[in-house]
Amino acid sequence: MSRKLKIAAIVAAIFIVIVIALPLFIDANTFRPTLESELTGALGRQVKVGNLSLSIFSGSVKADDISIADDPAFSKTPFVQAKSLTVGVEIMPLIFSKKLDVTELTLNDPEIALVKSQDGEKWNFSSLGAKNSAPANPTQPQPAGGTPNLSVAKVNVENGQLTLSRTGSSEKPRVYGKVNVEVTKFSMTAPFPFKMSADLPAGGKLELDGKAGPINVGNAEMTPLNATVSVKEMNVAESGFIDRASGISGIADFNGAVTSDGRQAKTNGVLKVAKLQVVQKGSPAGKPVQVTYTVAHDLSKQSGEITQGDVAMGGATAHLTGTYNSKGDVTTVELKLNGQAMPVDDLEAMLPALGIVLPPKATLKGGDLNTNLAIAGPVDKLVITGSVQMENTALVNFDLGSQLSSISALGGKKTGNDTTIQNFSSDVRVAPEGTQANNINLNVPAIGVMTGDGTVSPANALAFKMKASVSGLAIPFDIEGTTSAPKFVPDVKGLATSLVKGLGGNGVGAGKGLTGLSGLLKQKPH
Repeated sequence: MSRKLKIAAIVAAIFIVIVIALPLFIDANTFRPTLESELTGALGRQVKVGNLSLSIFSGSVKADDISIADDPAFSKTPFVQAKSLTVGVEIMPLIFSKKLDVTELTLNDPEIALVKSQDGEKWNFSSLGAKNSAPANPTQPQPAGGTPNLSVAKVNVENGQLTLSRTGSSEKPRVYGKVNVEVTKFSMTAPFPFKMSADLPAGGKLELDGKAGPINVGNAEMTPLNATVSVKEMNVAESGFIDRASGISGIADFNGAVTSDGRQAKTNGVLKVAKLQVVQKGSPAGKPVQVTYTVAHDLSKQSGEITQGDVAMGGATAHLTGTYNSKGDVTTVELKLNGQAMPVDDLEAMLPALGIVLPPKATLKGGDLNTNLAIAGPVDKLVITGSVQMENTALVNFDLGSQLSSISALGGKKTGNDTTIQNFSSDVRVAPEGTQANNINLNVPAIGVMTGDGTVSPANALAFKMKASVSGLAIPFDIEGTTSAPKFVPDVKGLATSLVKGLGGNGVGAGKGLTGLSGLLKQKPH
């Protein structure tokens, strides 16, 4: 071996020995007060770190555990608690001047508790950055007011767990798993790029990619944000994005964007929902629903406006607009739903999601539906009012004429296996106590024009008072039973009165009336 190679080998060996021995001479725990103080000053929350160990090869200091205090107005338990914190440092300043220059922070396996106030006006993370906590080391110099001067090349959260809850609520907290966050060029005073991914409660995946900052000290919720959002296979009812009290459920995919200037947040995108269920007593819709929307949300008022809400199922599209307020325990809304010339064939698959059950094997085919509805109140007690109209459709596999054979006989018309509906219109009111239908106008060519009013209970029980106009006679009857098994009961007393009046008219109407009455009474005419 040449002399130069021997010298190089000796130098390399000495360097390796020094690198291995350095941790024995540098006690990383001497930097704990500085690390705790800088993090406490930056976050405005008391930060505690455990035993520190130095790794020269990786250029990092590792803490066995870390905790960040919660806002005392919310809890005395930690806001963040993690198994370990890895701090990337500049090695040369650390070795020669014992100066801690942080280049990277990695929080490993943290448990993060996000809590919303009972009135819905504040989150426990809102006060991050505010100076409301005592420093970990009172003797350590602190930044002299203003925004903390902290910048780090990289900040990472690996394999975190995020719990979302509300003070004073009896609801089970929502848990987001495998939370990973990657921030580059982090600064308290300038925008910084970030990426985030998480497993959603009850299944699904969330991904965000964008920029945030500068941090709003004292109210982190008001921090500017610009990001794209992707959601896959989200359980709508358990996700936390829609108030659980609404009763809405389904499995959704979403692609959109969110922007915030710190005062108003705007979000838009396309939401595709399979197995949609709109009411708790309903069952999943037979076709997917697509919602294209734009929402403007006031962060301080916790309220917003839906400026676009196109709800599409196949070729049927309804337009939803209005306002909402998420303060308090339950979100309240004031919305308008308008749909014109919507194909009934496409909407028929939505009936189960609305809790509407047709008679066995019966389906709606053909025609169009028009609707103009107002939706108002807390989402767990919504009241829907307005009008619906359906034209040129058929209730297949249900013969209404056979149910009202005597009435149809009065008109001298034959019925078939299906019920053709030329027109149906009604004013409706849907509320927790049931559905009320007024000013019903139903034109079934095989029978005639039927009018009346009635109710449908939450259990789908029917109570309707109707009249059929046939051959100049107004024939009363009741509809009882349920939506899946309706019973058409003739009002014999009312019918007799109508027929007596008919006797005063032409003989043809009276003759048909007597034939119909005898059929209802199951007697032969005398």
